[in-house]
Amino acid sequence: MIDHDEVNGDWEFDPAHTRIGFSAKHAMVTTVRGAFNNVTGHLHVDTEHPENSWAKVTMDVTSVDTRNAQRDEHLRSSDFFEADKWPEITFVSTHIEEVDDRAFSVTGELTIRDVTRQVMIPLALTGIETGAYGELRAGFEGSRRLNRRDFGLEWNTPLDSGGVLVSEKITLEFEISAVKSVPAEEPDEPDDDSPDSSEDDD
Repeated sequence: MIDHDEVNGDWEFDPAHTRIGFSAKHAMVTTVRGAFNNVTGHLHVDTEHPENSWAKVTMDVTSVDTRNAQRDEHLRSSDFFEADKWPEITFVSTHIEEVDDRAFSVTGELTIRDVTRQVMIPLALTGIETGAYGELRAGFEGSRRLNRRDFGLEWNTPLDSGGVLVSEKITLEFEISAVKSVPAEEPDEPDDDSPDSSEDDD
């Protein structure tokens, strides 16, 4: 069972241990995987009042990485993401629901290029542990299949077999490590009995 006291609060993505990626079929026979190396994200969880929970994720399009420089440049071009014009992909939640123990449904607006569509992303809480430096960490994983043409990513090349070079269906992949924010300590209240230094001495 989830310890709601541990989950509740604000969480920041740890970019060094977070992967937000995608996979697509190439030439109808192989799977090509990629990821965005520069990702920021914030998650606010309120299990008592779920309507107050929210998430925001930003991916730097120029950081796309498929382990092939020529392919990465093509993805940044106007055939696909057109990074010069639209340098970020964003997701902003509109509704978060705990659908089962350690399972969440995150609905929100995904913006790629100049197209915004509502999508639902299922996320599973994989665990909460204390890190090496005393920080509280949470892991989330999930995936969602989308049609890239819905976001204006329409480039393709037909194959002699009748298929296409790049599949229209892509799978978004989420492997998130988030660190819980520690609330700032409130300053100590002054002691009523302490002398008021602002008063002049007699």
